[in-house]
Amino acid sequence: MELFEGEVLDYNNLKQKTSKTKNTQIINEKYIKGDTRIITESARYPLNSIVAMVESKDYKLDPDFQRRHRWDIERKSKLIESFIMNVPIPPIFLYEEEYSYYEVMDGLQRLTAIYEFYTDKFALEGLEEWGEINDLKYSQLPDQIKKGIDRRYLSSIILLQETAKSPEEAARMKQLVFERLNSGGVKLEPQETRNALLDGPLNKLCLELARNTYLCKMWEIPETDKEEELLENDTYRKMEDVELVLRFFAFRQIEKYESSSLKNFLDFYLKNGNLFSSELLDSLEKLYEETIELVYQVFGEQAFYLWRSRKGKWNWYKKPTKVAYDPIMYVFCEHLNEKEVIIKNKEKISNGIKSFYEQYYKEFGGRNTNRSNVIQRIDLFREYLESFLEG
Repeated sequence: MELFEGEVLDYNNLKQKTSKTKNTQIINEKYIKGDTRIITESARYPLNSIVAMVESKDYKLDPDFQRRHRWDIERKSKLIESFIMNVPIPPIFLYEEEYSYYEVMDGLQRLTAIYEFYTDKFALEGLEEWGEINDLKYSQLPDQIKKGIDRRYLSSIILLQETAKSPEEAARMKQLVFERLNSGGVKLEPQETRNALLDGPLNKLCLELARNTYLCKMWEIPETDKEEELLENDTYRKMEDVELVLRFFAFRQIEKYESSSLKNFLDFYLKNGNLFSSELLDSLEKLYEETIELVYQVFGEQAFYLWRSRKGKWNWYKKPTKVAYDPIMYVFCEHLNEKEVIIKNKEKISNGIKSFYEQYYKEFGGRNTNRSNVIQRIDLFREYLESFLEG
């Protein structure tokens, strides 16, 4: 694989070594100096003040590390019911980016649910203890219920600006707190964690390219700007579409993926790729767009489906797979300079893919993602594609 200038990464430090130092004096001095210590204060907000809070310019409600996951109406309703019953609600976490300007680190869904409730954006549903008020919006509730809700508070813990001594330290501390806050509850998907902890220019490019028309068509992701429809799609909601783009870039250096896990390999690539120049990122963007379009031109919407045998019958697998995506994207990228010949032979290439998968059923049958398996599939598909380009 021919790489761009500045694209090659040094994977010698992929395995981060942890210091084994146990010197008591050094440990005590670190604590006394206050290294890696969070400075916080607490606050409480009356629920009926949340609307003004959300609409003000003093709070950043969409930091880069927020997930795509959104609460449905029933879950929002349960939160309101909890306030009615005075059930203790966990605090939200804010980070003071500048004096009196706060970023919501954890609790965006709670803030959004309260805001939408007070602005009559939804009617309550799915309540059991207070089923009598199902189907009612805030403005339709009996006065006594409204007064009871208005008396409740949402607690917050604020990480003060003094916690960090530099912008880099601030980013590290926010990431550390985010990771600890999300160590329980709903499990974060690998790409959700990367998006939170490894944001940067390359991560933003992956997010942008995940909306590529051809990728959406071939990965069955709705081509819409409506968040509600997108969140019904598992691939989008779990940010697997973003990981697909990242895999394409990282696998251009697949020979460096050795003893580490695939997760660590992708983490390392994204962390270091965020330091790529804008010119290199532009080249990678163009490369991805040209590759994914060429794949679509040859194979259409079922490009990444596998031809499989089940109970003695051969059929297309019901959804696209990474087992097909990785080698096809890699090899087509290698042969972009032969685009005209590929397009000329696209019917032969497309029609022969069933026989290819039948011949290499075992090699494409598993989900093994170690280096040797990925490279083997790449080599096999390269041989297949090049058989149509000879002469």
